[in-house]
Amino acid sequence: RATVHGVQIFRVWTSRFGRGRLLGRAMDYGTFYLSALWCLLKLVRVGDVVVAKTDPPLISVFAAIASKVRGAVLINWIQDLFPEVAGALAVQGAGWLDQPLRNLRNRSLLAARCNVVIGEGMARRLRDEGIPPDTMRVIHNWADGLAIQPVDRKKNTLRREWGLQEKFVVGYSGNFGRAHEFETILSSAELLREEQHIAFLFIGAGAQLEWMKREVDRRQLHNVLFKPYQPRDQLALSLSTPDIHVISLQPSLEGLIVPSKFYGIAAAGRPMLFIGDSNGEIPGLLKSAQCGFSVEIKQAEQGASIIRELARDEHACNSLGHRARTLFDQRFERRFAENAWERVIAESITDMKSQ
Repeated sequence: RATVHGVQIFRVWTSRFGRGRLLGRAMDYGTFYLSALWCLLKLVRVGDVVVAKTDPPLISVFAAIASKVRGAVLINWIQDLFPEVAGALAVQGAGWLDQPLRNLRNRSLLAARCNVVIGEGMARRLRDEGIPPDTMRVIHNWADGLAIQPVDRKKNTLRREWGLQEKFVVGYSGNFGRAHEFETILSSAELLREEQHIAFLFIGAGAQLEWMKREVDRRQLHNVLFKPYQPRDQLALSLSTPDIHVISLQPSLEGLIVPSKFYGIAAAGRPMLFIGDSNGEIPGLLKSAQCGFSVEIKQAEQGASIIRELARDEHACNSLGHRARTLFDQRFERRFAENAWERVIAESITDMKSQ
């Protein structure tokens, strides 16, 4: 057990076979679920509110069991749709387990007082699965607009430290995971390799990082720079270092995941280039607020053209960034999500008491 910022944390026992083998990984998940269920049954009381997230996958199933037995209110907070994500990423065993796991997941959603999703596309997916619309609420993820504010390029110490003062910087910040696509932006960097005033900056880590570094070496891209994750207190500086940010998502994952990096980038007042399904969640936001662009996967020439034009027009780039911050202030500052969550919890408790 531990207490962090006044929050009590109960850690549960699991086996520790690791991720090396499928059977061992399954054992680790299985023992966690059983331990978590046992812990919930001991902790939860009548009238409590249980908020189940989606990591680890299907924890909502066990939260639903505990909530029903103890007479608690269940709210599911859905950050991604599993097992659909596993199927889209071709995870071993995902195919034959897909429908049974969907059925389990959907039963836990039907048992909940409310299901909070983080995007309209995700809500549509669940409606297609038979989840009643009146049980769903869309509450976007957020960023802290006080902690992350635009930093003037000339005053940004990271730009000086990394030798980017005179460059137009195309940046990516976050996880280099399998859900994202990087071939297109690397090909754009290759097309722009001779334009000395344009640099590509990748900040973060993840499963595809080593492949990306090998590709950069193979293509001899001297205009690409890699940096590790930066400390939290440097987030405003690191997110303000690029002149434009790249967000990517495999089209097969549209509606299953919403890239949360969008909110921090908007808070930093930077325009965005989305690579993926141009009809997706993030492209819709960029288009409505006129704060960025979207290109389909493999459209490296179009991406390079957008970057080239913005590098020539500082005023246009600044205007796009200003509109991104305006959108953030109007819709995605943390207080909006906090207020929405307060309403969801209060309504769920009221509904329970009235029955």
